[in-house]
Parts: sequence; structure tokens; C-alpha cells
Amino acid sequence: MPCVAALFVIYHISKKRSEGANMKTLQRLMHNIRHHYQLYLMVLPGFLVILIFNYIPMYGVQIAFRKYSFSTGFSGGEWVGLQYLRKFFSSYQFWSLIKNTLAVSLTTIVFSFPVPIILAIIFSKIRSKRRQKLMQTLVYLPHFISVVVLVSIMTLILSPSSGILGQVLGRFGYNGVIMGDSKLFVPLYVITDIWQHAGWNSIIYIAALSAIDYALYESAYLDGASTWQIIRYIDLPSLVPTMMVLLTLTMGSVLGVGFEKVYLMQNSLNLNASEIISTYVYKIGLQSNQYSYSAAISLFNNVINFFFVFMMNQASKRMTGTSIW
Repeated sequence: MPCVAALFVIYHISKKRSEGANMKTLQRLMHNIRHHYQLYLMVLPGFLVILIFNYIPMYGVQIAFRKYSFSTGFSGGEWVGLQYLRKFFSSYQFWSLIKNTLAVSLTTIVFSFPVPIILAIIFSKIRSKRRQKLMQTLVYLPHFISVVVLVSIMTLILSPSSGILGQVLGRFGYNGVIMGDSKLFVPLYVITDIWQHAGWNSIIYIAALSAIDYALYESAYLDGASTWQIIRYIDLPSLVPTMMVLLTLTMGSVLGVGFEKVYLMQNSLNLNASEIISTYVYKIGLQSNQYSYSAAISLFNNVINFFFVFMMNQASKRMTGTSIW
């Protein structure tokens, strides 16, 4: 009994302390809102957008566990639990979809992630500001080309009958349709992704490099350090926190490869390599009207992506001390 009484007293003391701490936190928040209301008003539109388009739609996630129909609404269908997830796991396409999705996403991350870092370091070493701005403008421009236009350009260039590159490869003995070759689907996707986004993605690394204290460079030059030594011992270590944060965020789309570009590049010839989770969800959900099944697949996809983000964040925290939470 004395032990129980002691535990009871400790519980109430800790509860009162936590309530007091919560009250102090709330008071500090209200004080900040009153004194910095302009900043909170600036944040308010973004908060509302996230609330309306990201959190409120989560109410509809329950159709992944129900037999959804338009007549019964989101919460009126029969509760079937994990039936649709089991259906997906037992589908003959499950491992094929996982393999194709990982092939596209991991290959893109491995080959495209270092390129913006390399570009940012190259731009920082260009002495002429005019040449630097010209080079940056040239590599930024592809980012503003829409995915539809990009895939159309690829089709025109790689066409075996009228495309320049298609005809050149034809003269060297390649008689296949490049856009229809399943072995070339992933390389084409990755190469065009690097060309389109590497320049734009380098902006944040350029900003990180500009924040480095110039005294470090002066000290390195006085000590006789070469350009490679400066990159190795000053530039790269300074970019590590930014790299780890961006890599952690990138891991959140491991199974969420961009739908638009893959769907536009997809055809009946390369389907065995281009059918990924997002295109399969589109076909099952909107074309076949299996809304609950497609919602269950999307939910599985998002849970796995969150798992990758969480694990990468923990690894980043342990290795570099940098994390997003």
C-alpha cells in the first residue's frame, strides 16, 4: 500500500508539472503570436493549403478498408479490413511492380543525386561572374520544360524513321524501337531526369557554398592547398548537412516515382519494365473503377515511403548529427 500511495503521489506531481509546462508553452506561443502576428499571417496561407489538400483528404483513406461505392460514400461501405492489401500482396504483379518501381527510383537517386553537387562546386570555381551566370542559366532552362513536351522531344529524336538519333543507331545496326525497348527504359528515364532537373537542384547547394566563411578559403590558399584539396576538405564537408537533409526527403519517394513521365513513356513494348505502382494504381482506380483496391495500394505505398524517410533520418542523425526532426 505505501508503494501504491507513493506511485500515486508521483503520478499526480508529474501530471501537474506536465500541465504547468504545457500552460507555459501555450502562453509563450500566444505571446509570440501577439508580438509577431505579421509572420504568422504570412504562414497562414501555406498552413491552410496543407490542411485542406493534405490532412482533410486523409478522411477518405478508410475506403482502403471498405467496399466503396458512390451511393454509400466514404464511411458507408462494408468494412473488409485488410482484404484489399492481401489481394495486392497475393497478386502475380506484386513483385514485378515492386521491382520496376525500385529499379527506376533507386537508379535515379544513385545517378542523379551527385550531379547537382558536382554542378554547384563547378559553378563556385568559375571566376568570371558573367560566364557563371551564363552556365547557370543554360542548365536551369530544361527544368521549365513540361514533362509532356520532354517526352514528345524524346519520341521525335529517338524515332527509328524520322528521329536523328534513331537513324544514327539504325545505321550502326540497331533495328529496334528505342522508346519500346524495355532494357533502355530506365536509362532513358534517368538520363533525361538528370538533364532536366540537375541544374535546378543545384541551386540549394550553391546557396550552401555561398554561406561558407571565405576566411577558410584564404587560409587554404596561404597553406598551398590545391583546388581538389579545397573541394575535399572545405566544400564537401560544408555540404554534408544539406546533402543529408535532401537525401532524407528524396527517400520519401522511393516507391512514389513520378507518374506523369513514366506514364507518357510507357507503351505496350516496354510495359514489363515501365509498369510501376503509380501507373498501376491509376489504371486500377480510374480506368477499372476499383477505388478501394487502388486506395489500399496507395496506402501501402505511402507507409513504405514513410518508413524509408524515418530510417534515413535516423541514419543521418547518427552519422552526421543532421536530421529533419
